[in-house]
Amino acid sequence: MDDKELFQNWFREHKTEDLEAFVPDMAGAARGKLLPADKFGRGEMKLPEGIFAQTVSGNYVVNKSNIEDRDMLLVPDFATLRPVPWASDPAASVFMDCQRKDGSPVNTSPRQVLKNIVKLYSDKGWTPVVAPEVEFYLLNPHSDANAEVEPPEGRLGRTETAKQPYSIDTMNDFDPFINDVYLYCEEQGISIDTLSQEMGPAQFEINFLHGDPITLADQVFLFKRTIREAAIKHEMHATFLARPMSEEAGSALHIHQSVIDKDGENIFSNSDGSASELFYSYIAGLQRYVPEALLMFAPYPNSYRRFLSYWASPINLDWAVDNRTVGLRVPDSAPAARRVENRLAGADVNPYLAIAATLACGYLGMTEGLSPTEETTGSAYDKPFGLHRHMFSAIEAFESSDALRATLGDSFVSLYTALKYEEVTEFEQIVTPWEREVLMFNV
Repeated sequence: MDDKELFQNWFREHKTEDLEAFVPDMAGAARGKLLPADKFGRGEMKLPEGIFAQTVSGNYVVNKSNIEDRDMLLVPDFATLRPVPWASDPAASVFMDCQRKDGSPVNTSPRQVLKNIVKLYSDKGWTPVVAPEVEFYLLNPHSDANAEVEPPEGRLGRTETAKQPYSIDTMNDFDPFINDVYLYCEEQGISIDTLSQEMGPAQFEINFLHGDPITLADQVFLFKRTIREAAIKHEMHATFLARPMSEEAGSALHIHQSVIDKDGENIFSNSDGSASELFYSYIAGLQRYVPEALLMFAPYPNSYRRFLSYWASPINLDWAVDNRTVGLRVPDSAPAARRVENRLAGADVNPYLAIAATLACGYLGMTEGLSPTEETTGSAYDKPFGLHRHMFSAIEAFESSDALRATLGDSFVSLYTALKYEEVTEFEQIVTPWEREVLMFNV
């Protein structure tokens, strides 16, 4: 049975009328085409490579790798075919991989960037395993971009304004929304685990079950779409902005990561249960290379506001066991589950790129045999700020990194750098409400 038959049989079985065929872009948004399901497979499907050169605001950057804006061939990944549970008519979605005419992959595609990193591990006989944790805020709908956003009303008509971490009652206030989230995720095969109330008002975190990096990145991508759609159904908005409220905690995308060998054994643990040299080298790789890769964990000017909250986000790359003040936390676990939690990424990241970046840094640490700093004791918030404080310095560090160009791909690093420079330049040209209110008549 060829691919066309596989798809058409699935469509008939699920009574599917429409298909969303998409590619994740640099911002982690879906770019693609909507078509009748019975027309899928009738000829080639193409998109211009320029979708990866599109900024979050819709502008384009041009560099030597994409100046022709060639067409890409889109190849469907049948394993990613799933229903779209919120669609008004029966619909499905599928991820499309991007190829050139000669069959070679388009290496500026975020999904391909992650695939390339996973292959580096495979060539060493290793398999990376990840488990993301994603935070987000629910918001009251509003249309004034200059106004501070506010939490929505819950089912009792009450607006939550106080910090209620891990509150069961607060979560119960949004039961109808949460029930739809779990239902939508189940229908799409998104393997979410627990949900908890976080530090901010109407801020939540969802944990994902651990697994293959590409599968988990696909699930986080779909989860963001799912949360937004479920929120709209309940007359709310959802945001994954890293710092959506001035006086509240930011939203993160924590990434738990470990590596197994060909026998399924965790290479972070020795046979006697102690931590291995590869484990320490992995941590050292994160400490050494995350500063150069920070642009992939903090991709927008707003991302750097999250680091300023101190009590709710890391400010350096210290590491410790069972200590949430550090950037690199090692959960207290059995040897078989020994892992590192990278707490640097904001919820605003492209999940493919954030996972690719953290795996690349750990890989470099292991292959270079690096050694980490001493384990931190006490609060890492009391230690010096160890991250880039603004986006321009992160861009410069990323652009000049030979190690990241070698692992993530030279064409990707060049395009991503140009894209982020365009976005931060656009941001810098805007006069903010604070400047109009405070500076306008006082300077």
